Amino acid sequence: MGRAVDDAASAEFHAFFERHYAELARLAQLLTGEPDAADDLAADALLALWHRWDRVRAADHPVAYARGVVANLARSRIRAAVRERRRAALFWSQREQRTENPDVAGVVDVREALRRLPFRKRACVVLRHGFDLSERDTALALGVSVGTVKSQTSKGVAELQRLLGTRAAAPRVRAALARGGGAAGGAG
Repeated sequence: MGRAVDDAASAEFHAFFERHYAELARLAQLLTGEPDAADDLAADALLALWHRWDRVRAADHPVAYARGVVANLARSRIRAAVRERRRAALFWSQREQRTENPDVAGVVDVREALRRLPFRKRACVVLRHGFDLSERDTALALGVSVGTVKSQTSKGVAELQRLLGTRAAAPRVRAALARGGGAAGGAG
């Protein structure tokens, strides 16, 4: 009897795969903006679903579950890309710092002001202005909506302007981070 159940589950999964693979790959492409990665993410999601197929097929909405797995994998991929971009930016900024004379006091001021922001505001400001990510990419990296990115970035820049006593907080943040200011640490 176990073999019949395994064959039935396998046939059911195969039908699910055939019916939803293209949709899941399209979702992955739209979430990541990377056509080359879409097939891999969809395949990874379906592999994860296969390992949990008994639970997935018993769920009320297996396709919704599959979409959630794709979204989580896409978010992880974007976060990894942001981390890699940050490492590259820090590497190049450290190299540039040796050849240029950065405004050390300005960098310290901006980093201190960034540390005083709550984490989400700080993350939005740093990703948008320090790493030039789009609102969409920032939202995906942080797992929030684009509207949240817009409001938190705006509020964060306004707070930085108040803390730094200047109307040019965003360009100053960009300049400080480009000169080796790095991402602000600390809890928020």
